[in-house]
Amino acid sequence: MDGWRFIAQRALPETILDWEVPFALNANPKRDLSGPGSMTGTITPEYARMIGADGLPILQEWGTKLYLEIDGHIRWGGIVTKTSFDGPQYTIACEGFSTYPHGIPYEGYVISGKKIIPKDPYAGKDKNHDGWVDGKKGKQKVPPPPKPYGGPRLDTFEAFRHIWWHVQSRPYGNIGIKVDSHDLGELLGAKDGSDPWELAWWDNPDCGQTLDTLTSTTPFDWAETHSWAEDSGNTIEHHIRLGKPRLGRKRTDLRVADGENVAAIARPEGMGDDYANEAIALGKGEGKKMKRAQVHRYDGRLRRVATVTDKTLSSDKALRTRGEKELAGRTQALQIPAIQIWNHPNARFGSWSLGDDIRVQVEVPWVGDIDVWHRIVGDEISADGTCTLTLKRSDSFHY
Repeated sequence: MDGWRFIAQRALPETILDWEVPFALNANPKRDLSGPGSMTGTITPEYARMIGADGLPILQEWGTKLYLEIDGHIRWGGIVTKTSFDGPQYTIACEGFSTYPHGIPYEGYVISGKKIIPKDPYAGKDKNHDGWVDGKKGKQKVPPPPKPYGGPRLDTFEAFRHIWWHVQSRPYGNIGIKVDSHDLGELLGAKDGSDPWELAWWDNPDCGQTLDTLTSTTPFDWAETHSWAEDSGNTIEHHIRLGKPRLGRKRTDLRVADGENVAAIARPEGMGDDYANEAIALGKGEGKKMKRAQVHRYDGRLRRVATVTDKTLSSDKALRTRGEKELAGRTQALQIPAIQIWNHPNARFGSWSLGDDIRVQVEVPWVGDIDVWHRIVGDEISADGTCTLTLKRSDSFHY
């Protein structure tokens, strides 16, 4: 573990507590695309210096940020969320910063695409209901009332940032996350006001679940990163990158291949019972009034149908997007779910980003040679000099 160190920082304020936490990994630090990731480990035996200068435990649930630094670069960052003791062994579980909004209620009100009914200037001017303006019979008919229309709409990324702002604007809630400032180009709510997107405190929405719903119903990715601030001494910056419509790119400069940098391969898998080439998405409403969308990708195989329900959705576009996303993960052919690689010129550790597509060339028993582009959706770096990449076939994504 040369070049490795675990750094503890008080959550509020961000004061470095320990530069060399004696942390032994139980589960490697894992980064996830559009997810918080996790890391667990132990400290044993008891260390007296695990109490901070403020008299509080250095590793305190929801009170400590813990980082893995490798060769001067922050490779993982998270919050201590659970601790337990078994004799002299101290077990610590951490999750990425983006786990924090989960369990935090939204306490405001925001609406996108509100239905606006304009005032009818002729209301009450036909008291005898003969279709003519009072006093102008035969001269001026009462025109139809103006049509309702949709109010201002929020870009999806604007809503994503707003929820993060809301979470961090509350007392003791600012964990220092900065979110990308660009827009996605997808507006929430229907243009005509028929299906507004609404977030209201009286519905007791969970901020984390709302962020997850935005991610699952609109085609975009996000990733959490941590890095030393330039020329800042001990300051660590926290950032959420937003992908439009996705993060990562096709990496023709990286390769994973047998006999070169592959240490181990997870058993290849097909979809089995999860395979489907048609999806039905069910949304708001009950009975015959339930909103519904149906999508398919017929590929020469027998029809298999997956049904997904999301009662927050009512527009046809949102339901079709949800159905396409469900279907994208169910129609792919054989894929390599994970692969362990060495630090090699073909793919140096730290050279890729979550969301990148890499070429995987391996030999699989009973199948033969596989040469397929896969997308990196997670990674786990290990102290033994290997890194495990969690993969999904590139053609399984719908954008």
